[in-house]
Amino acid sequence: QVQLVESGGGLVQAGGSLRLACAASGHPFSSHALGWFRQAPGKEREFVAAIRWSSGRTYNGDSAKGRFTISRDNTKNTVALQMNNLKPEDTAVYYCAAALSGYLSDSWKSYDYWGQGTQVTVSS
Repeated sequence: QVQLVESGGGLVQAGGSLRLACAASGHPFSSHALGWFRQAPGKEREFVAAIRWSSGRTYNGDSAKGRFTISRDNTKNTVALQMNNLKPEDTAVYYCAAALSGYLSDSWKSYDYWGQGTQVTVSS
């Protein structure tokens, strides 16, 4: 069983930054991929970025390119999402997810475990 706990969400003004963290436990992660998704009210869950635990290879969605950076800390079993130059349209609940296959996918269906989410609100 994998447990994922997100933290770091909050309220920020447009142009500001936030750093989300996902603490992972319960299973060896050497062959997994960890991803971030987000979901705004009334919208579908959207892929943000993913990272393969073993190699550190990353895959960014359109919303992340140029502004967000995903990274991992093997010693702490955490995955971070650094978000810069935030915009009101980034407002959403952000979820951390784990794919046991290790596949860097932009589809939520490829992920096996999910955290409870953390709210990010960007004011204009």
